[in-house]
Amino acid sequence: MTRKICVTIAQLNLTVGAIADNTDRIIDAMRRAPGETDIILFPELCVSAYPPEDLLLRPAFHEAVQAAIARIVSQSGEIYLLIGHPRRQGDRLYNAASLIHRQKIIAVYHKQNLPNYGVFDEKRYFEAGNEACLFEINGCRAAISICEDIWVPDTVRQAATNGAAILFNINASPYDKNKLALREQTIAKQAKAAKMHIVYANLVGGQDELVFDGNSMIVDPHGEALFHAPAFEAGLFTVSLNTGYENPSPGLAHPKQEQSIYTALLTGVRDYIAKNCFNGAVIGLSGGIDSALTLCIAVDALGPENVEAVIMPSRFTAAMSIEDARRQAEALNVRHDIIAIQPAFDTFLKLLRPRFAGLPTDITEENIQARCRGLILMAISNKTGRLVLTTGNKSEMAVGYATLYGDMAGGFAPLKDIWKTMVYKLARWRNRRQPVIPERVLTRPPSAELRADQLDCDSLPDYAELDPILELYIEHDTPPEAIIKRGFAAGTVRRVVRLVDKSEYKRRQAAPGVRITERAFGRDRRYPITSGYVEGNAE
Repeated sequence: MTRKICVTIAQLNLTVGAIADNTDRIIDAMRRAPGETDIILFPELCVSAYPPEDLLLRPAFHEAVQAAIARIVSQSGEIYLLIGHPRRQGDRLYNAASLIHRQKIIAVYHKQNLPNYGVFDEKRYFEAGNEACLFEINGCRAAISICEDIWVPDTVRQAATNGAAILFNINASPYDKNKLALREQTIAKQAKAAKMHIVYANLVGGQDELVFDGNSMIVDPHGEALFHAPAFEAGLFTVSLNTGYENPSPGLAHPKQEQSIYTALLTGVRDYIAKNCFNGAVIGLSGGIDSALTLCIAVDALGPENVEAVIMPSRFTAAMSIEDARRQAEALNVRHDIIAIQPAFDTFLKLLRPRFAGLPTDITEENIQARCRGLILMAISNKTGRLVLTTGNKSEMAVGYATLYGDMAGGFAPLKDIWKTMVYKLARWRNRRQPVIPERVLTRPPSAELRADQLDCDSLPDYAELDPILELYIEHDTPPEAIIKRGFAAGTVRRVVRLVDKSEYKRRQAAPGVRITERAFGRDRRYPITSGYVEGNAE
């Protein structure tokens, strides 16, 4: 028998640990839901937000969560509420979902499949549940599940076997550039196999290095999408659902990869700065491609009035670099100052001359310049309350082509998970919207400009060759010999692998940054700093 259920998906942007504020947002969503709503779905662990990490080890944290749940229950009415939260029972802790109706908790589900890979560490905290949770709504039998449960056929089959015609699945599923297609395929396959509707509700917003993209959806028993919520947009999305088979809606056209990645970067930067109460951002603008893209991201995320650019030339800085940096800042209507570092650089050289007597000039002098710039940016940050955004990309972080306490100095790294070749793609995509990055920045060979006539290719392979090697080795754990067999020069591969392996100490000290791939530096990839391991013939 066909039953009509009006579902509202609360695709919310929440903050880890801000329990009172998150609860206010949940209650506000309850009050703003359309009157015809039968059930509202909130994201996984929405009371605490995701991932709460070691906050889950603090007893007072759980007391605050319990008080928040009690407050939500007291405010509930005729609409069913599906609320995600941590739930302690004796000495056990569960990732739970409570179904609330008419000021009562009428059912509780414990997540059965706890992810423990990549950025996930749920087995550190939670016990796994083992039982289905079903309830009746408008005469329809429905089941509850949480995030990873939807990826496991046995758990979905468990709900169907118990007679569920619809599965409500609440999520905190982080973004990566390939995730949406994989999610859609998985949910469609599960819905079709179990012959039931699946309502998938996801979190949205930035939390440290993670970005949650929303993209909530409803899929019918044929595996066809009936509804798609927009990506990276908080809001309430209401759909009237018939539990009989339906014709799919056209849904939303998915953005191109560059647009999707760029929007994820905006979300990560905007939320990191807002949730950590900074007054805006300050950026060292060099006239190069990385800082140019970082400035665009900051302005688009925060508004030009909340962004400051500092141009810091030395005697090695080309006149065109200063000109291009100034032109971009003016095009974006951003405050920009020129603070030459040459006097500070000369002073440091003078101070160190007795100690360096008889020693050749080398990378030390280059690093001093970068650290002069870092000192200036951090001073401005301290004085203004604006966060320094570092401008290094994933290619540089991979091989250690960055200076500790210099260009790595700062609080957040928007491009940390962006390969250099993708930096160019994103910059060109942004320029098609509004040509704010001078064309010369996009076409001239990249250079750190820390010595005369310096180019990146003096120290590194061309990025068109370097990035595929790095992606294979870092994101896919491809052995060096297997990379060589794909046609890359053996000497280049072995050199790149050595650079990656010996640069872990730098990456461990780098600022957090937005994760957009399945293998970002940080939680995804955990290698020892001190290691004598050498893979294959990489030496």
